[in-house]
Amino acid sequence: MRKNKTAIALTVAGSDSSGGAGIQADLKTFSALGVYGASAITALTAQNTMGVDDLMVVPPEFVLAQMHAVARDLDVGAIKIGMLATDETVDAVATGLDAFPDVPVVLDPVMVASSGDPLIDETAIGLLRERLVPRATVVTPNLDEAAVLLGEPPESREQMLEGRAQRLLALGADMVLLTGGKSIAETALDIFADANGIQRIEAPRHATRNTHGTGCTLSSAIAAELAKGQGVEKAIKLAKMYVTAAIIAADEIDVGQGAGPVHHFHALWPRAEEERS
Repeated sequence: MRKNKTAIALTVAGSDSSGGAGIQADLKTFSALGVYGASAITALTAQNTMGVDDLMVVPPEFVLAQMHAVARDLDVGAIKIGMLATDETVDAVATGLDAFPDVPVVLDPVMVASSGDPLIDETAIGLLRERLVPRATVVTPNLDEAAVLLGEPPESREQMLEGRAQRLLALGADMVLLTGGKSIAETALDIFADANGIQRIEAPRHATRNTHGTGCTLSSAIAAELAKGQGVEKAIKLAKMYVTAAIIAADEIDVGQGAGPVHHFHALWPRAEEERS
């Protein structure tokens, strides 16, 4: 019997020891969306839902070795790039992408943990802007990350989001998804920008403190949909739907004492009301 082709996505990112963000969130997202996940780990963090205690960078040559090993054997359909703590790591990942010609890249420029802890060296930001943003199919910064990439002060006013998305596009990416989770908009508003203009992507806001790993989850969901053959705009809309549902279901799981994770397996695990019946 002929096998169906397995959709495969690769995440190049840091590890979160509490399991809510980074590599762990990416692999959970891939699995939840029916995609086989491979990984190249760029850093190890000692963290939990309350903050980051310590960080250890993986040697850049070993990051490159992981990417090359995957490229030699797996038919990767999309790549998600997350935490790259140093300029040497950025350089290694940029080199590693040469082994994946024509594979779409989702770049999530992780710079600060949701707890406020920094996750990237100052010297790495410029290199990320120069070497990885132009290679990306879509870049998915939040408001704070966009400000750092552009060298601008943080700004959350709704009317400023579209201009910022356009300036990010000018850095060289094919497309930009500026996530406005912390904006003052009444809805969960994201701005999508490409050569054809600007689109607003909105979803209802849901009040919860359990949003750890939201950005990682969104970018890896986009990569998963791209690996399954979706176009970028459709992949983004499907990813937004998935993340919105994961946030709404986040309070159904009890993880940690701080900002807990979103519920990656909300569609697969028994719901609270089902367990009570």
